[in-house]
Amino acid sequence: MAASPRKNGLSAPSGALIEQSLGRLESWLISQGYKGVDPFDALRSPVLSRLRFNSQWLGVAWVQLFRRSPINLRGLFGIKPAYNAKGMGLFLASYIRKFRITGSQEDRRRIDFFGDWLLENRSKAFQEACWGYNFDWPNRAFFAPAGTPNIVSTVFISHALLDRYDLLGKDEDLVAARSACDFLMKRLSSLLDSTGECFGYTPLDKRYVHNANLLGASLLARVSRITGEESLKARATRAASFTVARQHADGSWPYGINAADAFVDNFHTGYNLEALMDYARDAHDNSFDENIMRGYRYWKEAFFTTDELPRYYSSKLYPIDIHAVSQTILTFLRFSERDPEAVERAFRMAEWAIANMQEKSGYFDFRIGRYFRNRIAYIRWSQAWMFRALTECCLFICDGVHSTAQTDRTDMKAEDAH
Repeated sequence: MAASPRKNGLSAPSGALIEQSLGRLESWLISQGYKGVDPFDALRSPVLSRLRFNSQWLGVAWVQLFRRSPINLRGLFGIKPAYNAKGMGLFLASYIRKFRITGSQEDRRRIDFFGDWLLENRSKAFQEACWGYNFDWPNRAFFAPAGTPNIVSTVFISHALLDRYDLLGKDEDLVAARSACDFLMKRLSSLLDSTGECFGYTPLDKRYVHNANLLGASLLARVSRITGEESLKARATRAASFTVARQHADGSWPYGINAADAFVDNFHTGYNLEALMDYARDAHDNSFDENIMRGYRYWKEAFFTTDELPRYYSSKLYPIDIHAVSQTILTFLRFSERDPEAVERAFRMAEWAIANMQEKSGYFDFRIGRYFRNRIAYIRWSQAWMFRALTECCLFICDGVHSTAQTDRTDMKAEDAH
């Protein structure tokens, strides 16, 4: 990659290290055909799907056993590497950014591959464009059979397709993203009150989660900006208002509105911040700027040790999860024009991950625990997110500014004086 560091005080060694790491990760991904396993895919096993005996809670037990085990048991139970739709969406978004750096025809071909695969592999059960996971997903709130579309996968994939639309002008990408808006508004449950409205997670449940709700708002606002549909913008504003109203005084957000979802964690807070910034940019709505900066200050202060290691929860370092690491990089870069420390923090996090969590073969470990390390190479949770984060670093080096922060120009000191 022909990226030469400039601006922001970034050193050439840092840029070279990150480029080399991205190259090693990409080589590993190519060797795997972009297929892999997932922390939550235990019930892809034909054996365990029968041993669940139609019990949601036994299904949860199998999934948690496989997720927590540092030994990869999947081969023994017939679970083969496969494509994951959300992972494919993250790869599409990454290669679009990589293509802006390289102009490589190989990167261009991969953009076509991932984008076309996603259009061809949307959920067949719904008229609207939507996507889910390739495994049965039992959790304490509901049981979602393989392929059940969910708001998070659908929004991330739709944003990636809109990235391709911005780059190549493919009408089918905009059509799919607009159709995904209909999925959110017509197929998901919603909770309406005086503060706004909240999206459900899947068509099967009434679980209301803040990062998913803000992601929904971000998609509706972006499509509205392109199509001019004020009704989409209005629904996006109601969703953003609902979650902003539930921000705690210290700047934090609980994961969801139910008592069981009262926890506050690192990477979902990063999701909230980025999605709310996306909404604000595309809806041309600055009314939540103070909430964004309050949330960012809480995230920055609560979720890192004095050595800048990412805590999973504010009071708990372990496990050091690669998903929290990758989101740390992305969130800091997103605040590059609001916080003078953000860029260096992002690059130091990337350097630490490369030194401490990347294997010689190129992939990144899942977790570092207090007593042991989980080295299983998960495609969606780990590799796709680190590929996205490292690509964003390389794009930042080349551009000198973060590509998606163009309108986020509020200085952090000014916010502190609010």
